[in-house]
Amino acid sequence: MNFAEQYKTELLKTIDSLDLERVNQAIGWFEEARDQGRTIFVCGNGGSASTASHFACDIVKGASFGYAKRFRIMALTDSLPTLTAYSNDVAYEQAFVEQLKNFAQPGDLVMGISGSGNSPNVLRVFEYANSIGCRTLALTGRDGGKLAGLAQLNIQAPVPHMGRIEDAHMIVCHMIGYYFMDQQAAPSA
Repeated sequence: MNFAEQYKTELLKTIDSLDLERVNQAIGWFEEARDQGRTIFVCGNGGSASTASHFACDIVKGASFGYAKRFRIMALTDSLPTLTAYSNDVAYEQAFVEQLKNFAQPGDLVMGISGSGNSPNVLRVFEYANSIGCRTLALTGRDGGKLAGLAQLNIQAPVPHMGRIEDAHMIVCHMIGYYFMDQQAAPSA
């Protein structure tokens, strides 16, 4: 078996390990947030930051444009000046939570993406979000790390390989986003 075949085989096993009931629960949370006018916040580091930004884009445009009901979603990863200011002037682990403190309200939905489940800046977000009454959804890998214990709902890719964890996280994000794009009536652009 060549490398590409081996990677594909292991990725399919990773996808098969996902708890789809939890994904369906997350979809329900997103639908409730949209219908109640709640804001959704998403964050992560490195590849997970890219996943957070990509996901927010899919939801802001693909799952909202042309639809009567639109999502309010913000990727805490997207303001580079704000991220670097907090990281430099306060602490990197405060870069997401300090933004969240400006915008989050009880009942909002906070989603954190962390392959290890141990990213301090994502952990701070969940501690704060839980303390003010937000819903918390984590996408984790490996053993879930500390984030799994802070999340009200954890969707875990329980494998050691970071690439396959990140692949699975993007697939979960697409499952959530495309539920709204594929299940709703076609938008009137």
